Amino acid sequence: MSTPSEPRQPHDGPALEPIRVLRPRRTDALAELMREYREEIGSAPGGNEPRGYESVALPRPPAGSEDLTQEIPPLSRESGYGRAGPGPGLRRAAVAVAVVAAAVIGFGGAALLLPGENTDDKAAAPAPRPTASASAAAPTPTPTPPAADPDGPGTLREGATGPEVTELQVRLLRIPDVYRDGSTSGRYDPTLTAAVARFQLWYGIRGDETGVYGNDTRLALESRTAPVAD
Repeated sequence: MSTPSEPRQPHDGPALEPIRVLRPRRTDALAELMREYREEIGSAPGGNEPRGYESVALPRPPAGSEDLTQEIPPLSRESGYGRAGPGPGLRRAAVAVAVVAAAVIGFGGAALLLPGENTDDKAAAPAPRPTASASAAAPTPTPTPPAADPDGPGTLREGATGPEVTELQVRLLRIPDVYRDGSTSGRYDPTLTAAVARFQLWYGIRGDETGVYGNDTRLALESRTAPVAD
């Protein structure tokens, strides 16, 4: 015994209409038409043509008509037709246009060169000599002041000489292991440069360039050493 199907909810939308209807194909009309055609052929005297029609022989074409319908012979390359490229007239026109264009360009180049030649002549002419009044009116250049020392006044660096260098050497000899066995020649040589850089590194002096005896290095060294007697 089959169980009843579950009830379905009613469809609230519009009713669905079929988009395609399938029906059996009617072949009886075609079969009836073929049957009638066979009956007409069978009832004809010759048995090959339906009733109501007769055979008519086609007339032969009149004499000479075949000459009127002959095919046109293919064109040869010697005849000049069918060849690719422009004809003689078009090539002559192209040559004439090229000649005219070359003439126009030549005249234009000549016209452009004329002003240039005049300009060169003017440039080659000597400039007029200045008169006495013009030379007197020219301002006198002022001398440029020397650039200030970036490390401050009294800065000593490699290559300097004098009593200030000697005082620096004497003060560095009083700092342990900074300028050991150094000379007091009064010349700022590479050995003295290395001693100043060592003193700056050990005592954390960063205001001056490495190896240069500037204001910051001078204050730090003078604060740790006694004055040097003249």
